[in-house]
Amino acid sequence: MKNVIIIGAGPAGLSAGYELLEKSKDYNVVILEASQEIGGISKTVYYNGNRMDIGGHRFFSKDEKVIEFWEKIMPLQGKPSYDDLKLGREKKFSKGGPDPEQVDRVMLVRDRISRIYYKNTFFDYPVSLSLNTLKGMGFVTTVKAGCSYLKSCVKKLPETSLENFYINRFGKVLYSMFFEGYTEKLWGRHPRDISADWGSQRVKGLSITGVIKNAFSKLFSSENNENVETSLIESFHYPKFGPGQFWETVANIFTQKGGKILKGSQVEKLLLDDKGNVKSVVFSSMGKTMKIDADIFISSMPVQDLIAGIEDENLPSEVKNAAKTLPYRDFVTVGLLVNKLKLENKTDYKTLSNIIPDCWIYVQDTNVKLGRIQIFNNWSPYMAQNPENSVWIGLEYFCKEGDDFWNMQDGECIKFAIDELVKMGIIDENDVIDAHREKVKKAYPAYFDGYKYMEYIVDYLSGFDNLYCIGRNGQHRYNNMDHSMVTAFETVDNILSGKKDKSNIWNVNTEKEYHEEK
Repeated sequence: MKNVIIIGAGPAGLSAGYELLEKSKDYNVVILEASQEIGGISKTVYYNGNRMDIGGHRFFSKDEKVIEFWEKIMPLQGKPSYDDLKLGREKKFSKGGPDPEQVDRVMLVRDRISRIYYKNTFFDYPVSLSLNTLKGMGFVTTVKAGCSYLKSCVKKLPETSLENFYINRFGKVLYSMFFEGYTEKLWGRHPRDISADWGSQRVKGLSITGVIKNAFSKLFSSENNENVETSLIESFHYPKFGPGQFWETVANIFTQKGGKILKGSQVEKLLLDDKGNVKSVVFSSMGKTMKIDADIFISSMPVQDLIAGIEDENLPSEVKNAAKTLPYRDFVTVGLLVNKLKLENKTDYKTLSNIIPDCWIYVQDTNVKLGRIQIFNNWSPYMAQNPENSVWIGLEYFCKEGDDFWNMQDGECIKFAIDELVKMGIIDENDVIDAHREKVKKAYPAYFDGYKYMEYIVDYLSGFDNLYCIGRNGQHRYNNMDHSMVTAFETVDNILSGKKDKSNIWNVNTEKEYHEEK
């Protein structure tokens, strides 16, 4: 039996642990999780009968293995009607709040509906060539945007920054309207100072051309998601009680298979043997310092913390310095329970209580700090305790640990968020029933500063035969959940086959074509 230590009980760590025990009986697997929760940033927070999804997690992928994994854990349920949802709630929850252990584990099929809030006007997101978009922009702006786009087709800018990446695909006018302000909110840096790598990995083929291609594909295909860009999908699957329910289920199956999860275990050091391989981890738990030896180590902890914890007297200075300057953006969500929104549902979508159907509203308006609004009722009505009579929303803010916004007291931050929504005309302050704040450190690995030296870090970490780096923070790459899972699957395949080359693991979500075409 070989001993395996996995650092982190998020999607990557849990997928790796599950796969190892599913495919082989030759491994003892222990997961060390710093927090007391399962799922990492994909956890679901339970508060006063309502559930919060930290950042919003759509279960969508074009990777067959990921889809099979999801279906194995939670069967996919057909798209429920308005009446089905209402009757289901009355049947299951008439005696109190939902208990995920007492209901079937299923995925709901959800419509992806998102809009952009810009200058007091709502636009479709992703940007579409709809009558609504053209009407919202107005004739003059539409003409300017068209000319700007044509100019970008003739004169391509060198893609040395995220700004140029967007301008090449949308033109300067649309970039300024729909990308510039939001991107600066997200990263705390202007797009001209951010690597184009972020665009190539997250929005990939999204462009005016992609929008047109998607419009035509819908005319000739009955499968909305089959031949469209990932950024243009129109439906997705979602666990009844949020992503945390899914990963808590994986964790339960993992432990039933013999795996162990040690919560509240903060990894502090990785010790090396005489041959230069990792031999043990040192972690703190309940005020005590402990050490575990193992044969294989899989890390999803932030690269910055991993490098800082490796006790290697031969650690190259360029790697050490680069890791210290790897940037991150931290995240705050304010959950607000309100009687109603002031926004009317002018769409054809029928929803509980006839609220607007959006999953997310992207706030491009630079007059407020707010980045996105989640409407949890629309991700799943089971996220809210009483979706027929109230609206449960999440207000998402991007910040830096230790800055003024991060350091606000809960009450002060909640008041700030409420004031911004009132200013935007989305709620009345008197309609607020309840509120809760959640803070997440290192939610988003960023693509500037020390990131430009990431290749040195990858080379160094790949030199350890028995150390594998997986997941969003484990690779310092802004991966979707399914990408993080794929890094885990690739790692398990390497371990079982004895493959030493880790390039297949590091290359997940780096090729331009990945997830664009099936």
